Amino acid sequence: MSKTNNFKSILELMTHFSDEKTCLGYLAEMRWNGKPKCPHCKCEKIYSFSDSKRYKCAKCRKQFTARVKTIFEDSKIPLQKWFVAIYLATSHKKGISSMQLSRDIDVTQKTSWFMLHRIREMIKNSSPELLDGEIEADETFIGGKNSNKHKEQRKILNEKGTGYVNMAPVFTILKRSPRMIVSTVVEEAKGEILKPIIRKSIKAGSTLITDGFGGYHGLNKDYQHEIINHAQDEFVRGNFHTNTVEGFFSLLKRGITGIYHFVSPKHLQRYCDEFSFRYNTREMSESGRFNLALAQCDSRLTYERLIKK
Repeated sequence: MSKTNNFKSILELMTHFSDEKTCLGYLAEMRWNGKPKCPHCKCEKIYSFSDSKRYKCAKCRKQFTARVKTIFEDSKIPLQKWFVAIYLATSHKKGISSMQLSRDIDVTQKTSWFMLHRIREMIKNSSPELLDGEIEADETFIGGKNSNKHKEQRKILNEKGTGYVNMAPVFTILKRSPRMIVSTVVEEAKGEILKPIIRKSIKAGSTLITDGFGGYHGLNKDYQHEIINHAQDEFVRGNFHTNTVEGFFSLLKRGITGIYHFVSPKHLQRYCDEFSFRYNTREMSESGRFNLALAQCDSRLTYERLIKK
């Protein structure tokens, strides 16, 4: 079997992955590149069973399949349905709702909701690269339209002036070339929180472009800090602007409003990870994006952790 396959449509994907054995074989290839490794002790001396599904470790003697220690472990859902869910979640520009996915793959809405959260956990960037070059940084607030809220909940600044009541701040850093973003849900949009994220994410000496928010003051010690003063109707100065990162915010908000309708602050980071993954891989084909996601399947989110308050 070749390491990867190029699928031009969901029909091609479903035709190729027509049974569990084929899916398991492809998953094993993506995980281990033809050299199975024990997911329990990492030993590479492995015995294969005649069913081509199971393996046994020569060291710890445990049996396993390609599902073990992945998002598919302990799931009764056939891998074909999982593969379709991953393909749809990563190829639709604005995502796919749990209601729509439940109809597409014939599972309950509760099951599809859990599957999508596992997929979001899988595709998050656990070890982002240190960004350099020209970087845009900005914050936005996610929480719904004011017209849909009670009067006392409408868009008013909290008493500290660093966020909006019932709205969650999202801070995004965008590298212009090659295009790459990192989005973080923060407790409040203030310097004490944003500056450490910037210093952790951006290489010193890079060009940092922000608006005039006071929380960014003092960053000129570490970066070439270019400030675009929106308060004075300045939005572009030569090559300096925050239009690119604001474009990502528009995509994020349209997706949340149009597809998901409401996202709780508890789960918002995973939705940001989902949109960030598609944005960072937008130059890839749908099959390339699917294969990249599948190669990251080692991240597992349990239902207990998902619903924990």
